[in-house]
Amino acid sequence: MNTIPAPSAAAAVASAPARIPTVRPATEADDAFIDELQAIAFGPGRFARTAFRIRERFPIDKSLSLIAEVDGTPCGSVWMTPISIDGLNGYMLGPLATHPNFRKLGAGKLLAREVTKRTLARGEGKFVMLVGDRDYYCPLGWEPTTPGNIEFPGPVDPTRVLLFAEDKSLAETLSGPISAWQDS
Repeated sequence: MNTIPAPSAAAAVASAPARIPTVRPATEADDAFIDELQAIAFGPGRFARTAFRIRERFPIDKSLSLIAEVDGTPCGSVWMTPISIDGLNGYMLGPLATHPNFRKLGAGKLLAREVTKRTLARGEGKFVMLVGDRDYYCPLGWEPTTPGNIEFPGPVDPTRVLLFAEDKSLAETLSGPISAWQDS
């Protein structure tokens, strides 16, 4: 009788599919997933946040909405909102959310990097701004802004306002209220 030896634990792990996130553009079919994901990630209090008020005033750019997937299953999303600060056009990143079952796989960081790269590659905006944790975003290239320089339509912790721009001086110098995208 021939028996086939069981694979070792190392071999089993090596043959397991890698849970590597990929990114694709969001479609209308993703709307329900995104709504549910944001409810899970941010709860009912998300509607009271200042960042949500900005997104209410200025529509998101659907062409920059992205979905992260792992093995074909949606697991994260990100939006971009066109804004202007002191006449300089840019984008506000967020919300960025990853489903709890898929955290620690790098989907959130992949989404942040990819949407920022795609946004700035267009050449239409000069910066990507967000309100977020320095420990998470600064290693990805975001820089703290000068506290209080950017005026939000509500309360925000000024130490959490971060900026990504090719012009590294912009994080220190950008100043003024957030307003609608300025057409040239």
